[in-house]
Amino acid sequence: MNKKRLILLFSVLVIIVAIFIVDITNDDNNFSDKPEKIKIITTIFPLYDFAKTIVGDNADVSMLLPPGIEPHSFEPKPSDIIKINKSDIFIYTGDFMEPWAKDILDGLDNKSLHIVNFSDRLELMGEDKEKEHHFEDVNTEKYEHEHEHGEIDPHIWLDFSNCQIIIDSISNALIKSDSANSIFYASEAEKLKNDLSILDDNFKEGLNFCETNTFIHGGHYAFGYLAKRYELNYLTAQGFMPNSEPTVKDLIALIEQLKEKEIKYVFYEELLSPKIAKTISSETGAELLLLNPASNLSKKDFENNISFIAIMEKNLENLKLGMQCQ
Repeated sequence: MNKKRLILLFSVLVIIVAIFIVDITNDDNNFSDKPEKIKIITTIFPLYDFAKTIVGDNADVSMLLPPGIEPHSFEPKPSDIIKINKSDIFIYTGDFMEPWAKDILDGLDNKSLHIVNFSDRLELMGEDKEKEHHFEDVNTEKYEHEHEHGEIDPHIWLDFSNCQIIIDSISNALIKSDSANSIFYASEAEKLKNDLSILDDNFKEGLNFCETNTFIHGGHYAFGYLAKRYELNYLTAQGFMPNSEPTVKDLIALIEQLKEKEIKYVFYEELLSPKIAKTISSETGAELLLLNPASNLSKKDFENNISFIAIMEKNLENLKLGMQCQ
């Protein structure tokens, strides 16, 4: 065997060995002990945004509510139920915002699913009969739950002190389900809580010196928690459900309040028709301003990764304008 042939044979052997090593390496990667990311399902946008902020790249977070859909009318599809059953953590606000959740959860065969429900962790507001909230009482099957003060307000995330509790609960669930990343989750949760504390302080300061402490909303009763926290007078024509219709008496009362207090703006909300707000505006000359309850996002805002805090900062700007704050 000549020298050239020996060199060729040696080269072939080197290539075969190299391929063999690459195959072994790929097999090791394919069958590594690296665990899959935990799967988290949230129902509405604030829970989704908080969970996504806390986990970073360590878990998969999805929102059950499609962007652009008003959450009060949402009903999960069979594919949504399958997603919940395959998840590790399911996070929802409670039986008043998601009245469908309990029956679905009771029927799942995923007994290891970690369920986070805030209705039993937070003090829920009912309709305050002593305040001047002009709306027709809502009487629907989904909201038949009794409360000593009337209907239950499910918009718990609009009190930022409640958000602190929500974030702690999400963080604790993550740490129990994925202890390997517990330090990261705890750290990110604290950062988020700090950002919300700053937001809370900005609301207190920004709404402290205003020409009026009243804001009039031509949408459903969504901002009761916010109004209570910052000692504002909140007037709206509708009840807790967006499809509740105001009476003529309710609308006249709101228009009279707006004229009496010389209020220059009326608020409408994201994802719902501004019909009532436009009616009040046409009767009084008041200008329209957006006030976003942030229960869900438009498709555009979702694609642009708008955060809960960014939405609330815009709400503060509009409230300061609407109530003529310094």
